[in-house]
Amino acid sequence: MTSEVIKKGDFYELEVGKDLQQSTAYNDDLSPTKIKQRTWNKFNIAALWVGMAICVPTYTLGGVLTAYFGLSVTEALFTILIANIILLVPLTLNAYPGTKFGVPFPVLLRSSFGIVGSNIPCLIRGLVACGWFGIQTMFGGLAIHLLLSAMSSSWASLGGVGEVIGFFIFWGLNMFVVIRGSESIKWLETFSAPLLLIVGLGLMFWASGKISFMEVISVPANRPADAGFMGYFLSGLTAMVGFWATLSLNIPDFSRYAKSQKDQVIGQIIGLPLTMFFFAALGVVLTAASATLVGETVSDPISLIGKIDSPFWVAIAMVLIIIATLSTNTAANVVSPTNDFQNIMPKYINHTRGVLLTGLVGILLMSWELLKKLGWITSDVSVESMYSNWLLGYSSLLGPIAGIMIVDYFLIKRQHLDLIALYTPNSLYPAFNKAGLIAFGAPVLITLLSFKITALSWFYSYGWFTGAFAGAIIYYLLAKSVMVTDQKMEMA
Repeated sequence: MTSEVIKKGDFYELEVGKDLQQSTAYNDDLSPTKIKQRTWNKFNIAALWVGMAICVPTYTLGGVLTAYFGLSVTEALFTILIANIILLVPLTLNAYPGTKFGVPFPVLLRSSFGIVGSNIPCLIRGLVACGWFGIQTMFGGLAIHLLLSAMSSSWASLGGVGEVIGFFIFWGLNMFVVIRGSESIKWLETFSAPLLLIVGLGLMFWASGKISFMEVISVPANRPADAGFMGYFLSGLTAMVGFWATLSLNIPDFSRYAKSQKDQVIGQIIGLPLTMFFFAALGVVLTAASATLVGETVSDPISLIGKIDSPFWVAIAMVLIIIATLSTNTAANVVSPTNDFQNIMPKYINHTRGVLLTGLVGILLMSWELLKKLGWITSDVSVESMYSNWLLGYSSLLGPIAGIMIVDYFLIKRQHLDLIALYTPNSLYPAFNKAGLIAFGAPVLITLLSFKITALSWFYSYGWFTGAFAGAIIYYLLAKSVMVTDQKMEMA
């Protein structure tokens, strides 16, 4: 039997034959989803974003913008809202091919980077996700440690050792959920989303009696009095776009399960901007209220709750934080690298092995922090400073990929993909697409030069935007040039 593509309404479905079963670029887990698997409606998509957005790093974003980027509280919250509205553009556009053709992110990249070349952006995206996986697992492990400490003084006496054990317990929970597949993630996100929103509203109501919202909002900016707003705003905006720049790439990993384009678009509009704004605002309010509550300013919600003198409420709060962190980590930080690692060697790395490989890399990236908690090494590097400082850096790497993907699908391929060729080496799609690789490499090279050449510093400061536009323009020009050359050769 030979593989064939069947059009069903607005969707395309791939009937896999022996030719693709034997292809080195194919495995069943990377195969396009069947129509019957596309069951996520707009509320499931919205729940996905609620579950991912409500997490410890989101809670601290307001503090990051006020402390590191010189913005006032009002300016910081405005920046977060605008950044996530901007992000809807690449998110919804890059979700389109996933919904229409059912392909995951690595397979879609084969169109613009080549079947082998797709591994370069895949690994960049995957390793960033593994880093975030390690960070979020550290937060989840701390919540498990504080939960067990509230229930047992013997466990509390373990200190850092208890946090390390908690890390591996939480690590195991993540592995269990993702190995079970997309329906398991869908169930977790749909279950946790309303619960997390109710808890957030409850915390905001509780904080309202401890502090004046007007006082919090009126906190002035932490920048020189004569400094203009726009430069600080744009730098902060770039960092906040960088926060979800990862998902703007691999959103096809989820949109391939959407019932329709309308569902994925509406679901993302409902789920992302307001959730991010609300939970970041909650973080600003509770951080300000922490001085009244526990006698010191605490920007980490897990540490703040851990200081409350009530084992019962600490235990309840930690269970909710564990659910929140699990719903974020499984969807945002495990699914993508699982697919990305499979793309390297589809015949040797399947879904389960991809999940376990993601987990292993996450442990290795956090090994320094785990060893520090065990008291085996000393280090001044904190988890908080790690994710605060790399937002700009990695967004400058991911921006070009987003721009290239959008231009390739909408302007070059005109919303059409050859599904069979995407899984067939040495066919329509080359091993390495030079246009995609050059369009990615050029902005990255300029970014590196910007560290040495002061006149180019703006290119790094606004990394996601400069990278996305530069990558998109270069790719369009190169891809069009190749098309014109091919047409002339055919006519000759």
